Amino acid sequence: MDARRTVKVSKYLSRHLRHQPERIGLTPDPGGWVEIATLIDAAAAHGFPFTREELDHVVAANDKRRFAVEDGRIRASQGHSIEVDLGLPPVVPPPYLYHGTVARHLEAIRAEGLRPMNRHAVHLSADRETATRVGARRGRPVVLSVDSGAMHRDGHVFHISANGVWLTATVPARYLRLPDRH
Repeated sequence: MDARRTVKVSKYLSRHLRHQPERIGLTPDPGGWVEIATLIDAAAAHGFPFTREELDHVVAANDKRRFAVEDGRIRASQGHSIEVDLGLPPVVPPPYLYHGTVARHLEAIRAEGLRPMNRHAVHLSADRETATRVGARRGRPVVLSVDSGAMHRDGHVFHISANGVWLTATVPARYLRLPDRH
């Protein structure tokens, strides 16, 4: 499977497992899981056929581990805009986490903090390098430090997804260290 096809199948899976399962007739269970055979059949019926081998390759090759497979089912590890309960237990975060963004969002972030936007949670990274890669997807990256230790002490709840992404409902601006200029 070539790199272009891998990306195309991965994006298709993300779109339909995270955001628009109904577009191809899927109904995920409350945890976001769908039967793999049902997914493959639905994709083929809607003009995007792929094989189980291609799906397995995309799951295994994805360096961000965007998808989880279990007992003949698949789901996105996080990033849903549809209602799901990933069943992740609350965990104590490290003292600092990081968020990658771009300069054009800094004014809103200073005013409102980090909000989940169309997702269920704000996504945070355990290290600056990962946050830099996340921010770079939309332009020149800006990395914000999040005082997750203080947030946790103040009652904010954190979860960590199967692929290591830290999740929290929101990050109020007072817990952010933003760059002075950009």
